[in-house]
Amino acid sequence: MKALVAQSLSGPEGLVYTEVDEPGGDGNVVVDVGAAGVSFPDLLLIKGEYQLKLDPPFVPGTEVAGVVRSAPADSGFVVGQRVTGLSMLGAWAERVALAPSSVLPTPDDLDDGAAVCLLGNYYTMYFGLVRRGGLMAGETVLVLGSAGGVGTAAIQIAKALGAKVIAMVHRPGATEFVESLGADVVLPLTDGWAQAVREHTDGRGVDLVVDPVGGSAFDDAIRVLATEGRLLVVGFASGGGIPTVKVNRLLLRNVSVVGVGLGEFINRTPGAQAEIGAGLGKLVEAGLRPPPPVRYPLSDGRAALESLASGGVRGKVVLEP
Repeated sequence: MKALVAQSLSGPEGLVYTEVDEPGGDGNVVVDVGAAGVSFPDLLLIKGEYQLKLDPPFVPGTEVAGVVRSAPADSGFVVGQRVTGLSMLGAWAERVALAPSSVLPTPDDLDDGAAVCLLGNYYTMYFGLVRRGGLMAGETVLVLGSAGGVGTAAIQIAKALGAKVIAMVHRPGATEFVESLGADVVLPLTDGWAQAVREHTDGRGVDLVVDPVGGSAFDDAIRVLATEGRLLVVGFASGGGIPTVKVNRLLLRNVSVVGVGLGEFINRTPGAQAEIGAGLGKLVEAGLRPPPPVRYPLSDGRAALESLASGGVRGKVVLEP
């Protein structure tokens, strides 16, 4: 079968579209891939900068939607069934083997491209906002990096849970896209942005900050937290380094910095993926829909990763064999 293989840890240029061996069943659900997700951690992985270190060659990709090719008799899945799932690796291929516990039926009214969008980023932000952040209806959420995949998911889930959302944009031309996601206020991430946030909250500040960016915005994000506010550390997409905080600031202001590491939580907590998926599924049933993804053919995966790396993508990138 064809797959996109990381032949070296040199970023997108190390990706090669080539022939690889078919995945074996071995108790897994084998899926003919209809769409595979691309995320910022994938970019870090193929550059050798992610916490998971792999020696090439390997097939990246953790998010997949498609059709069951084969399945164990006791898995609950049947040949021809449309499913979505998360894998450790291997999704950037024509077929992938998934553990039955990581597979879910795909909603009938979502195509594979839309369904795969609801995996990594939306699972992460449901976990982050609900379990780690304790978001309650009526609270105010500030989203940094709002035009990216994590930001998109954060805005939509926070709104679906009854929050007010202030979204920060730094990309030219991204305002209209972010407004279309339902954000109540969209502000440019320019000098003085923290004061603008205070003005839009009558000086109170925000209850939660979603920060997939890190870098220089972190300090001001701490400053705009209201009493008992929580900052969710999701990632460091800015490339500006991993920020630090003096814990006396947390003590004096009664605020919290909270880590959001979905993969590690799922690995250590039996049933967590199903629980998060069920909660997110209720929002989907109530009408939540991701914006249309940016679609690339699998054979053009290098260009897809280059576009993500350059910051030229709004929302989610998917690869389609």
